Amino acid sequence: MPRTQRKLKLQGFNNLTKTLSFNIYDICYAKTPAQRRKYIQYIDEEYNAERLTHILTDVAEIIGANILNIARQDYDPEGASVTMLVSEEHAAAEELSNTEAPGPLPEAVVGHLDKSHLTVHTYPESHPDNGISTFRVDIDVATCGRVSPLKALNYLIHSFDSDIVTLDYRVRGFTRDVKGKKHFIDHKINSIQNYLSKDTLQMYSMLDVNVYQENIFHTKMILKDLDLDNYLFDIEIDDLSAKEQKTVFEQIKREMAEIYYGRNISKSMKL
Repeated sequence: MPRTQRKLKLQGFNNLTKTLSFNIYDICYAKTPAQRRKYIQYIDEEYNAERLTHILTDVAEIIGANILNIARQDYDPEGASVTMLVSEEHAAAEELSNTEAPGPLPEAVVGHLDKSHLTVHTYPESHPDNGISTFRVDIDVATCGRVSPLKALNYLIHSFDSDIVTLDYRVRGFTRDVKGKKHFIDHKINSIQNYLSKDTLQMYSMLDVNVYQENIFHTKMILKDLDLDNYLFDIEIDDLSAKEQKTVFEQIKREMAEIYYGRNISKSMKL
């Protein structure tokens, strides 16, 4: 059970800005050009602006925010964006939590947070030759106030099929206590990983790059176990020969490794 932290007595509003930015990637194999077009269409319909608005509305509920304005747009030929401006909901101090512990999952949407804005953008695309298709989601949750947007992290990761996740969290600015002392962060954090649920920690390999003196935290996640059957779109695994299965599996692993490490990998390199 997380240890209760001593509350800081602040002078007026908490001016700290906390920003959580992350990318989620979903990878699949669509063999023919027609199947690739069908995959893009499927993603475009599954994660259209209306669905994304519903997800961000749930996030607003998690963070205890009042929705002031929603701007949303579907794009041609594909992709969607939603931006949501919200204001704080007055919650009792004891209902607010900064503890370094996981936030709620989709089936348990509870909690409160101060002022924030939420944005989400989608980017489906496909390789022109080898059948690999990817779907990227960019999400930003920015808050001004006492509680960290990391509390919305579990819900968001579980709302998408996530093969790779890159997370950036930063606390900006400062706030003063009643004695005039500046505080550049108002909660303890060692790693973004401490805000993830146990099932997520078990499923992914993770790497941290943190700059503690600047209140900057970065975590990369990639699925540990890959089942080829889960990556085939509109095709059965038995429709592929053993040689094709091996080739496709290597293509998927290479695509995931390149995204995870942020560089192209030679086909001659062992994965």
